[in-house]
Amino acid sequence: MRIYLLLIAFSFTSSYVLTPIVRSVGHRFTSNQLLRDRDQHQVPIVKFGGVAIIAAFSMGLWFAGNFHFFRGVFSGSVPQGLSFALLVILILGLADDMFDLRWWIKLLGQILVGFIMATHGVLIQSLPVGSWQIHEQWLQIVLTVFLVVLTMNAINFSDGLDGLAAGLAAIGAATFFVYSYVLATHVSADDYANVGALLCALLLGACLGFLPHNFNPANIFMGETGVLTIGLILSVAAIAVTGDVRGLEAQRFRNIPAYMPVVLPMVIVFLPVLDLVLSVFRRLANKRSPFSPDSKHIHHRMLAQGHSVRRAVILLYIWAAVIAVSVVSVAFIPVVLVAPVALLLFLAAAVGTWWPLVLRRFVALRKRLGKA
Repeated sequence: MRIYLLLIAFSFTSSYVLTPIVRSVGHRFTSNQLLRDRDQHQVPIVKFGGVAIIAAFSMGLWFAGNFHFFRGVFSGSVPQGLSFALLVILILGLADDMFDLRWWIKLLGQILVGFIMATHGVLIQSLPVGSWQIHEQWLQIVLTVFLVVLTMNAINFSDGLDGLAAGLAAIGAATFFVYSYVLATHVSADDYANVGALLCALLLGACLGFLPHNFNPANIFMGETGVLTIGLILSVAAIAVTGDVRGLEAQRFRNIPAYMPVVLPMVIVFLPVLDLVLSVFRRLANKRSPFSPDSKHIHHRMLAQGHSVRRAVILLYIWAAVIAVSVVSVAFIPVVLVAPVALLLFLAAAVGTWWPLVLRRFVALRKRLGKA
């Protein structure tokens, strides 16, 4: 655990120090940037924060490679595949942030990123529910690419308020790290170096280091580069977990449906996924492209209810933490103990979320009764 904590601290420091440098360089490209109708800020803000996240994550990955503890992780081709995929994301993300690429170009780039990982050992070969094995390689590749692209877009749809995507990613990475670490120790008490735990530890530190610069009022955004990076790392970590769900000691983990490769990252980023699904249906119903932007996301609706930007973000943090922690806790704690606590937390989050709307309607009702 001490090595993982050291890596979290290393990536945190790297991200925190590099972000102002990226912001300073990025100012040269934002002076003539136009604001969009759905933007919540009043002046152009640098959107290249994802470069700092990639740099911090990559530096942390290099640092981890110097530890004998991770020799098994770096003996495979996953780190090399991540390097290639992050390079594609860097080019694609910067191009989109500067030139606003067409949606189909971005989709093709995301598919390429997923394919790179699939050809470097990151494949969904089985589902950790029962004994469902996927033998067809083409199907393994298709499912892997689908998961990577889906997770990327789920994170992308959550990037609408200052600090929202970075905070949700940090909560997801922290929860995922705990699950992956404990699972690895159950599988092998001697060698529990784990790809999923390593990636999530580095992502956690990078997002936490970026968050002080990105929280409201933000002075830098992560942009397309950042959200694609977060989506990639979470999806790769989820797929890597399936390789550790094996053996008698891990049987309890195998029987938890929430940890199916396609579902696990979705549980952690439940709110972005819900927002993604609702947005796609909403746009298709209006005969628009599902990739076209609008201002009707969950966080926009919370602002319309009367929440401030900070309060809306914090409430979404709470929702994400309640959902992720409740689901992951089932792996370690009996359901009969988790359920009552989770229910109370859900009720508290619900009251905090809808209280302004209820209060406003109550006041309006009193006014109508007073006039009557």
